[in-house]
Amino acid sequence: MTEVSRGSGTRPYPCSPADGYCSVGGTLLGTSARPIATEPDLVGRVLLVDDEERIVNFLRRGLEAEGLEVDPALSGAEGLRLAIGRTYDLVILDLVMPGIDGLTVLRRLLQAKPSQAVLVLSARDDTASKVASLESGAEDYISKPFSLEELLARVRARLRSAARATPNELIAGSTALDLIRRRADTGRGAVPLADREFLLLRELMGNAGRPVSKERLLASVWGYHFDPGSNVVDVYVRRLRTKLGAEAITTVRGVGYRFDG
Repeated sequence: MTEVSRGSGTRPYPCSPADGYCSVGGTLLGTSARPIATEPDLVGRVLLVDDEERIVNFLRRGLEAEGLEVDPALSGAEGLRLAIGRTYDLVILDLVMPGIDGLTVLRRLLQAKPSQAVLVLSARDDTASKVASLESGAEDYISKPFSLEELLARVRARLRSAARATPNELIAGSTALDLIRRRADTGRGAVPLADREFLLLRELMGNAGRPVSKERLLASVWGYHFDPGSNVVDVYVRRLRTKLGAEAITTVRGVGYRFDG
């Protein structure tokens, strides 16, 4: 296993051949045994969507060695479910997958979450695939085979760009929502939130003072583009009221809910 020196410590990267490359699933993946310029650890949560489990494991080890939280998804359907249902700073997406292909995942994901950052990583290196991905909303495109150093550099760039574009905190009324730590504060101390609670509160606070329909909440938080006849929104609103106070969220009859803080 190649060990790459990074600042004060030495981190293992999942390649060992002397020429600096390893083969994963028949694809050459580049790495470097020479010291890399010191970079601070990355902070963020990444979703890896690729049906090649060995590639996912390779990338996961490399990204986690940089300090990132990484969730794997081995199919387009699983990737779409996770991407819509959870909060990610970046989605790394393969195009060629059985079932729901990557381009379909990309389009459906960005319909539900227009601001989600997506980096396409694909064996397709033709211009048409690159253009289709970028025009569908992907922020970057890397062709396989690829260099691990280049991938990490692109990930750093995407995360820096997202950090500049996205505030770390939402404030509405007397409530502050920490978008990094995913917790709320009403002036009585930090309140931890489960994933869905955080997503629901973020949607409501982002539209503070305006009613938000249940249909929109189902689409943005749970990924439903139809009403499944479930009372899941009502259940989670009750949970938030328990944590934040009954007056924080107002029921707008016949419409949905409004955040009043």
